[in-house]
Amino acid sequence: MIMIVAKNKVRKDKKQDFLKITEELIQKSQNEKGCISYDLYEDLADPYTLTFIESWEDMEAIDLHNKADHFMKIVPKLADLTEGEIEVRSYRPAK
Repeated sequence: MIMIVAKNKVRKDKKQDFLKITEELIQKSQNEKGCISYDLYEDLADPYTLTFIESWEDMEAIDLHNKADHFMKIVPKLADLTEGEIEVRSYRPAK
């Protein structure tokens, strides 16, 4: 299993737009082969920090996700709604 944590600092005037756009991304990603979970979380200390936390079976599933039409269509739109870079980290269970 591989987990991805993608942290977004959303512009204050664009939070509702961000949430609306990500609805399709979340729904379609959750239905992809190899997706264990795919959800968006709001930081308790900063409501404009929204973080995707995803679990995938393996790298093959992630590669397919990153090439999916909905991912390629939606993710570039998020850049217009955020401040700075999206911070993406990948994790695997510690052994």
